[in-house]
Amino acid sequence: MIVRRAFRLFLLGVMAWALLPAGAAAAAERRTAIVAAVEKVSPAVVNIRTEKLVRWRRDSFSTFFQDPFFERFFRDFFEPRQRKYQQHSLGSGVIFDSEGHILTNWHVIAQASRITVNLADERTFEAELVGSDPSSDLAVLDIISKAPLPYVEMGSSDDLMIGETVIAIGNPFGFSHSVTTGIISALRRSFRTEDQVFNDFIQLDASINPGNSGGPLLDINGRLIGINTAIYNGAQGIGFAIPISRARRIVDDLLRFGEVHPAWLGLQVQPLTEEIAKQFGASSATGVLVNQVDNDGPAARAGIKRGDIITRVDQQRITDVLSFESSLEQFTANDRVPLGVFQQGETRTIVVQSEGLSLRKTLERAERLLGLAVEEVTLRSRTRYRLVADEGVVITGLVRNGLAHRVGLAPGDVILQINRQAVGKISDFQRAIIRLRRNSSVLFIVQRGLERYRLMVEL
Repeated sequence: MIVRRAFRLFLLGVMAWALLPAGAAAAAERRTAIVAAVEKVSPAVVNIRTEKLVRWRRDSFSTFFQDPFFERFFRDFFEPRQRKYQQHSLGSGVIFDSEGHILTNWHVIAQASRITVNLADERTFEAELVGSDPSSDLAVLDIISKAPLPYVEMGSSDDLMIGETVIAIGNPFGFSHSVTTGIISALRRSFRTEDQVFNDFIQLDASINPGNSGGPLLDINGRLIGINTAIYNGAQGIGFAIPISRARRIVDDLLRFGEVHPAWLGLQVQPLTEEIAKQFGASSATGVLVNQVDNDGPAARAGIKRGDIITRVDQQRITDVLSFESSLEQFTANDRVPLGVFQQGETRTIVVQSEGLSLRKTLERAERLLGLAVEEVTLRSRTRYRLVADEGVVITGLVRNGLAHRVGLAPGDVILQINRQAVGKISDFQRAIIRLRRNSSVLFIVQRGLERYRLMVEL
C-alpha cells in the first residue's frame, strides 16, 4: 500500500515536470545556490548617495608668489575669495534589522551633509547617521518607512574557510545592485593605507570597486559574513571585507552610544627583541613585552605583570606593537579579551575583562603619546592666555622634548581639530585621542593668536 502510494506520487511529479513549459524547466535547472542567495538578499541592499559641502579659497597671487613672505603678505592684505561646491559620492549598504538600520563603511558617509538611500524596489529615503567609527571604517544609518523594509540578519564569520565561494553585491561605479562572485583567498589579512593600518580582513578575489564599499559579502547560503570595502588603493583584482563577527561588536556600540567605546586593558607594551626575549627566558622574539601595568587596571586584576610577553590576542598571533594595538580593535569596552601570555617560563591564556577609557586615562595617553596637557577653553583660560578662540582645548603644558614640543606647539595654542574630529570641548578631544590608536600620523588645526594653521605630525 505504502509503495503503491509512493509510486503514484512519483508519477504525478514526473507528469507535473513534463507539463512545465520548456523555459520554466530550464530555469529551474539553472537556479543555483548563488541565484537563490542573491534573490534572498538583494532587496535589503541599498545604494547610498552622499553630498558634502566643500569650501575652498582661491588666492589670485599664489601662482606668482611662491615665496612664503609674499604668500603671507598677500594673505594678510587681500582676503582670498571663498567658494563653495557640492561634492557627491556613491557607496553601498545593507539593511540588517526591521527597524531600518543600515550598515555601511565610514568612508562612504564621512563628512556628508546629506545622505540618500535607494532600495532595489526604487524607494528612496533620506538617511540619518546613527553613529560611526573611523578606526574600523564602519557606520550605521537609519531610515524610516511606513511600509515594512526588507532586511538580512547578520551571520557569523567565525567559521569561514579559505576557498569557499562568496558573493558581493553593491553599486560599483554607479551600476546599481551589481553582483560579483569569487572565493575567499585569505583570512585575517592586514594592510596599510596612508595613515592607518587595518587588520583581520577577509581577502577575496571577487571584484570590489569604488561604489562597492559598504555592501554585503555573502556565503553560498546567503548569510551575511562581511562588509565589503574599497579603501585599499593598491588592490588590483583582489578585494577586502570586514568580518561580520567583528562588525557586530562595533554596531552594538554604535546603536547604543553613537560611537565605539574601545577596549582598555590598562597596560603598555614595547617591541620584543632577541636580547630581551633571552633575558625573560623566551625561545623566540615573537610577541610584545609588557613594560607597564596600571595597578588598578583590568590587566593587573587578571594577573598580568610587567615583564610578561604577549604572543596572541584571541586567535591572532602578535608580531609587533602595531599588530597588538590593531588586534584590540575587534573588542569594545566590557568585552572579555583572551591573551596568550608567556609568564614565568610557560605560555598560558589569561582572559582580561576590558573597560572603557576614562577621561583621566585619555589625558594621560595624550601626554604620553603627544607630550602635551590640555584643558577646555574657559573664561579663566581665555584671560590667562589672551585667547581669541571661544571653543577648543588649550595647551597648558608640554613634555620637554616630547612630540608637541619638538614640532613647535606652545602653551596657549588652541587645538580646534585633530584629523577629522572637530574639537570644541574636552570630550571631543577625548574621542580624537582614542581614534589615534592606529594612526601613524596626525593632523592638527591650531589657533595661535589671530592665526590658524595646519600641522601634520608623524607619530
